[in-house]
Amino acid sequence: MGRPQKEIDQTQFEKLCGLQCTLEEICGWFDVTDKTLDGWCMRTYGEHFSEVFSKKREAGKISLRRSQWRLAEKSAAMAIFLGKNYLGQSDHVVIEDRSALDKLDEILKGTQENAIELQRKAE
Repeated sequence: MGRPQKEIDQTQFEKLCGLQCTLEEICGWFDVTDKTLDGWCMRTYGEHFSEVFSKKREAGKISLRRSQWRLAEKSAAMAIFLGKNYLGQSDHVVIEDRSALDKLDEILKGTQENAIELQRKAE
């Protein structure tokens, strides 16, 4: 007769997966080995830990997304972040003073001329 099976609370397990906890963290929470947790997953879900985890973590992603949308109602920074990521919005820089660009062009031309001169000397 083997050791008694460790008790793993299914609801807690699914919440930990939703929080994107690692295998090591979940094992630490329940004080079990990865083999014990994998065996429990097989008995409970009929699948290995990695398969169960990839499904159960989706609930955490949904929860995070919901929180981000709620936060966007109060936070301009979050609204901007979501706009850039989901709506293809971006910041546009308008340069009205061309003198800085002209100076940069001069520097780049000089650098390019120096590089060409160095290449000629190296040949």
